[in-house]
Amino acid sequence: MSDTASPRSQTNYQVRFEWGAAGASHVAVEADVVAWVDELGAEPVPAGARATRLAEAEEFARWCLAKQEELGGRFRIAVVAAGATQDDGSLRFAVEDLLGAGAVIDAIAEVGIDHQSPEAAAAAAAYTGLRRATTHLVNASVSARELR
Repeated sequence: MSDTASPRSQTNYQVRFEWGAAGASHVAVEADVVAWVDELGAEPVPAGARATRLAEAEEFARWCLAKQEELGGRFRIAVVAAGATQDDGSLRFAVEDLLGAGAVIDAIAEVGIDHQSPEAAAAAAAYTGLRRATTHLVNASVSARELR
């Protein structure tokens, strides 16, 4: 980890995970790409981030592997779950974004990029543990119900 990076940047790891725009600013430190996961498309994508979703996880993972091969070294990936902005401006946990981010992290590991922060590993475990119920959970989430 660089001397100026905070622990929140997770720079010791190739695959990192955080929440919302504020979290993105931390894990983007020394990252080659920031994957912004907003399953329902309700939050604006921060400048410089690449929007992705659960349905695009495998494609994104293959793209990351190709970039790593081009680079000839580690390609550092920050995965950010958008969360939901509440009326007071604070960030609310959004299960659909956790599951989407977990799917992205899991797909990245499946292509062989698996040096994950504990935060990234936990997000991936949430997805893999609930994989069969993901569609239902996304559709039944608070955020999905609010959009209906």
